[in-house]
Amino acid sequence: MVVLFCIVAFLVGAAVFAYLGYHYGYETRRKKAEAEIGCAEEEAKKILDEAGKQAESQKKEKLLEAKDEIHKMRLDADKDLKERRNEVTRQERRIQQKEENLDRKIDNLEKKDEILQGKIKAAEEKLNEADVIKKSQLEILEKISGFTAEQAKEYLLSALENELTHEKAVKIAAYEQKLKDEAEDKARDYISLAIARCASDQVSEATVSVVPLPNDEMKGRIIGREGRNIRTLETLTGVDLIIDDTPEAITLSGFDLVRREVARIALEKLIADGRIHPARIEEMVEKAKREVDHQIRAEGERAVMETNVHGMHHELVKLLGRLRFRTSYGQNVLNHSIEVSILAGLMAAELGVDVNLARRAGLLHDIGKALNHEIEGSHVQIGVDVCRKYKESPEILHAIEAHHGDVETKTVVACLVQAADAISAARPGARRENLENYIKRLQKLEEICNSFGGVEKSYAIQAGREIRIMVKPETVKDDDMVLIARDIAKRIENELDYPGQIKVHMIRESRAIEFAK
Repeated sequence: MVVLFCIVAFLVGAAVFAYLGYHYGYETRRKKAEAEIGCAEEEAKKILDEAGKQAESQKKEKLLEAKDEIHKMRLDADKDLKERRNEVTRQERRIQQKEENLDRKIDNLEKKDEILQGKIKAAEEKLNEADVIKKSQLEILEKISGFTAEQAKEYLLSALENELTHEKAVKIAAYEQKLKDEAEDKARDYISLAIARCASDQVSEATVSVVPLPNDEMKGRIIGREGRNIRTLETLTGVDLIIDDTPEAITLSGFDLVRREVARIALEKLIADGRIHPARIEEMVEKAKREVDHQIRAEGERAVMETNVHGMHHELVKLLGRLRFRTSYGQNVLNHSIEVSILAGLMAAELGVDVNLARRAGLLHDIGKALNHEIEGSHVQIGVDVCRKYKESPEILHAIEAHHGDVETKTVVACLVQAADAISAARPGARRENLENYIKRLQKLEEICNSFGGVEKSYAIQAGREIRIMVKPETVKDDDMVLIARDIAKRIENELDYPGQIKVHMIRESRAIEFAK
């Protein structure tokens, strides 16, 4: 029990001691915190007082600086104003001096004017005196000569006119002779200069083309079974294929350059492809025709660019390209037209004439040859009609019409085109008449055959010794072919002159095509 009492007493004493210790520590900390807060407040008051004093001093300093700046600006403004006033004063003094100088000059001019007026009056008096003296002298001269002044003037003028008439006649005759001599020399110089500056070559087109073969076995494939491939190719192109002992080569013979080009391109495509049969041949021939059409357009554009002729209708450009496959007495017509255009332009430049007009006329002068095998009439008239259709100028039409002397030349450009055409055609080696006559005979042979009803196409081959005629199967029957062939042969005998004989070969082919579905 005593132990329990002691424990309780110990616990109570510990609790009381802990309470007293806590209360004492709290009071101690509170007093310390209050003391620190008081110190902080005093310190803050000191800082605020110092900040106020410092702000007041800075304010005073800024006010002083602003006053100094205002004073300085006021001094500068006063100085600038003073300088401006001085400048205005100087300008006023200078203007005043100029006014004084002008017044003095005006006074001097007025004095000089008075002096001049006096001199003018004196001169007028002297002129009057001279007129009186002149009249008295004229009266004396009239009495002496017996002529009035008008009569004497007429006499002198008539005598002078007679003398001048003779001198004018002599000088005019001398000048005319001199101009003729100089004109002839100048013309030779211009033509020789134009020829020297346009030294282009003309290549005569041959009547054959050679197609190389990879090997001789290809000849048999081109001929085909029983000759069906070669017959199809010859029928579609109108060109004669010559397969002889020449190693690795086939010769294409025909007078029409377009047909020969189509046959050459088609044959080269067939050789490269390797599949050679009638259907494939027809496909390749059609592709070759389209390729030749594209080449014709390209050749026309090349000619226009080479001659520097612009603004030409696209159909005329295409017709120019067709001239690439035409020859005139062995001379390529497109190259000839380009040469004539350049020559005419060079001569026009030397003479001071419109160069563009001369080049254009020279390029178009033989445009009718692109159509003269399709339209009746001379190539001159065809060319005039075609150019008129595509709105060419009257000067161009006249130059085309007059370049062969069909009409009298009326312009300088027409004379230049005529001269350039003669220069290009007459150049040695440019043309061969035999080849042209040969081609014309073949063309006439085809025209005769095409004029008969029912004829679809006709091709002159074997140098004109054979004519192959394709007829329309729905129009011409087998029995009619014998009569038509005989009529064609009779007409050829009557209208053509030819060596040997001509074989008339008529072909009638019927096809039936159906698809199995």
